[in-house]
Amino acid sequence: MLAESASSGANPELKTAVLVGFESAGKSSLFRGLTGQNVGEEANFRGSTVMARRAKLPDSAVELVDTPGIRLQDDSQTTMAALDQLTDGDTVILVVRATHVGLELPLLIENLELKRKPVLLVLTFADKAAQRLKNQVDLLRKILGISVIPVNSRDLDAGSRTLLLKAIPLAAPMKSNPNIKGISDLPTIDPGQTLFEHTVWGRLFSLSALLLMFAAPVYIAYLFSGWTQPLADRWLLDPLRESLLNVPDFIKDIVVGDYGVVSLGLYSFVWAFPVVLLVGLSVAITEESGLKDRITDALDGWMRTIGLNGRDLIPVLSGFGCNVVAIYQSRTCSSCTRKSCVSLIAFGSACSYQIGASLSIFSSGGRPWLFIPYLALLIIVGTLHARLWNRSSVSNMVSLYTNRTFLQTPSLIAVLWRVRSVTKQFVVQAMPVFIGICLAATFLKLSGILNALTAMLAPWLSIFDLPEEAAGGVLFSVLRKDGLLVLNHNEGAFAADLNAGQLLILVYLASTLTACLVTLWTLRREMGASFAAKLAGKQLATSLVSALLISVGVRLF
Repeated sequence: MLAESASSGANPELKTAVLVGFESAGKSSLFRGLTGQNVGEEANFRGSTVMARRAKLPDSAVELVDTPGIRLQDDSQTTMAALDQLTDGDTVILVVRATHVGLELPLLIENLELKRKPVLLVLTFADKAAQRLKNQVDLLRKILGISVIPVNSRDLDAGSRTLLLKAIPLAAPMKSNPNIKGISDLPTIDPGQTLFEHTVWGRLFSLSALLLMFAAPVYIAYLFSGWTQPLADRWLLDPLRESLLNVPDFIKDIVVGDYGVVSLGLYSFVWAFPVVLLVGLSVAITEESGLKDRITDALDGWMRTIGLNGRDLIPVLSGFGCNVVAIYQSRTCSSCTRKSCVSLIAFGSACSYQIGASLSIFSSGGRPWLFIPYLALLIIVGTLHARLWNRSSVSNMVSLYTNRTFLQTPSLIAVLWRVRSVTKQFVVQAMPVFIGICLAATFLKLSGILNALTAMLAPWLSIFDLPEEAAGGVLFSVLRKDGLLVLNHNEGAFAADLNAGQLLILVYLASTLTACLVTLWTLRREMGASFAAKLAGKQLATSLVSALLISVGVRLF
């Protein structure tokens, strides 16, 4: 869908200048600096762009195209999208890190079709190669016969921006046989090793950092929501109930009933929004600082045991923010690992809404500590699920060029735009959908349909030692994972009546039975209806079998 929108947005009256380079080269931040578009996708981590974006340069007849970072000898959709844009573009802007010109530029020249195309070379991370920059730029201009402009793309100053805007329309083809050896001899500035790369402790340190990256914001959100909920009840919900005492019952049910848009919607906002906001902030900081890349590189060996590699961990981690975004992010996966990656995302990546909803249910039941074993079950069973249903091996994958990311202070602008994007998505998309779920639940209850569905599911739920009233949460979680919040009906009394084992199994079953409909719809568009249907069936089987085993274990112990 995104690739289609990118291609359809081309303006035939404009010349196109295509940004091309490896992942983390700074293309997206350069795109933002040149076009003035306040896009929040750019970040200091590999694969932050999974689509080709277009924008007209100011006061120019040139359209700038931002492409995903390419991986040579790779068959990922993002690499193919970048190469497609390169073929169609009028001018090519090679974006190369000034610290790694000797490694990256020869690979790009040898593997990309650049003959007879106007080319401009932009050296990013110029601030990290300041001592040797002038001699390096002079040498490259002499060897290539084109304009070479060094910039700090993360903080593009007015002078560099003006120079680039003037240079793009004047770009000329490279020399026919440039001295590649002379470029290869240029020294490299290594980003440096950290504890993440330690041969003994690196993986454990990375795993600990990964857990902290999500545990800290979730815990803070839990404390905040626990403090906020009684205040919201006292100042908003209770006065509203009193004001509606004399209105018709069906209006009371819609507004403040068991599934009311205010009574239940308030639970959704109070418990889900802080998680969405703080997890989004944590992810943005780790991505922009470069920590996320270091973590995924260190965990590459462990990821290969489940049929993935370290880079595939990036979409999986993105899934803890939003599964739909993670599915798009999986375009960066190789064709032999993408199916396994999206299987793990759909099953084990608890999105922000799911995390907030499950925290709310566990808190209503008086057992917030259940969130820890619940999350552990998602991760463990999710990895087993991905390995069981996807037997592709990555042990013989071609070793790709990897560019270790510099660790640096996060860009405040990029972080704020990413957080703003997450917040807007929650307010504009998530909350309206959940309000719709509340209305649907109220209608189903008043019409008696919910009771009928509950009666149909009751025999199946009894297998897991769950009461028939749990059916509503299971049904609505299929629509959206925060549909779990309907289990908070009657002010959480239902959840409070369950024992710890029942509460854990119910939330686990409801959240894993299938991916939400929005995620499945995205998978259908990305990978086909047949794949989406098969994935749903496999996840259903894994969820039922694992939930049954968990329930047996709970009864025994």
